[in-house]
Amino acid sequence: MRRRSLLRRTRRRRERDDGGFRLGTALFALLVLLVVAAIGFELFRNSTLPIRKFGWNFWRTSDWDPVSGEFGALPFIWGTVYSSVFAIVFATPIALGIAIFVSEISANRFRRPLAFLTELLAAIPSIVYGVWGIFVLVPIVRKFETLVSKTPLHRLPIFAGPPYGIGMLSAGLILTIMVVPFISSVSREVLRAVPLTQREAAYALGATRWEAIKVALRCGRTGIFGAIILGFGRAFGETMAVTMVIGNNPQASLSLFAPQYSMAAVIANEFSEATGDLYLQALTEIGLVLFVITLVINVLSRVLIWSTGRAPKRRIEPASAAAAAPEAA
Repeated sequence: MRRRSLLRRTRRRRERDDGGFRLGTALFALLVLLVVAAIGFELFRNSTLPIRKFGWNFWRTSDWDPVSGEFGALPFIWGTVYSSVFAIVFATPIALGIAIFVSEISANRFRRPLAFLTELLAAIPSIVYGVWGIFVLVPIVRKFETLVSKTPLHRLPIFAGPPYGIGMLSAGLILTIMVVPFISSVSREVLRAVPLTQREAAYALGATRWEAIKVALRCGRTGIFGAIILGFGRAFGETMAVTMVIGNNPQASLSLFAPQYSMAAVIANEFSEATGDLYLQALTEIGLVLFVITLVINVLSRVLIWSTGRAPKRRIEPASAAAAAPEAA
């Protein structure tokens, strides 16, 4: 009886401790959600003036004149989407090539240094990329634009305009360099998560190495797509490096040579000098939309990556179930 009572007391104390531990960790997790919700609420609360005055026209018009109180965010949306799409189009094949080489082809002794060097690019501060872009990338881009301007390609709308060097092409290229390590690192982890048996099965059927890699890519395609979306979210919210090379001219142009503007850049450049509630809240509304879009992109990418890591459910074929039933009986 005494031993049974001791066991009961021990079990109650353990349940009480586990409950307190679960409650404490749940509160910390809830704190993160509260911080995100508070940021969204505060951005919305400080954006009510332009929302009431301009409505949807704020996102459909191009007039940005703080003196006359006219605000339209279309050039900033266009510049952000254009530079981000440009970066993803060029960064995706480069990042996938790095991920495939490091995880599937490279010798074991080179994998860790190569992965470290790739991830090192992600650790470089954005302002350093901006300075490098001004002194190294922009002169190279200017020479390329000058060369293109002397060819018939200059008649195409995408290559129209004078060769400044600073503009959408420089911004897209610097974003390409910045998002490559993100897509590459996540894609490499996704490929590592693909079971080795998938490749062994391909080899057993007479597949070449490239065909076995294609099998691994097919198995991890959802996670790789999530990695690309994650890189898109990174490019979408980038501020300093883009601000220093995009030209900061509020116009929506198809030309890669034209100086343009992005949502993050206009907030960084004008928020400290903004006067008047309407001007300040117009910039805050741009921040609100940038916050929502970046949040949605990151949640979508994480969901896709997590779906790759989950173990696939085993399907039970009717014939197998029928064969297994007598054995169980």
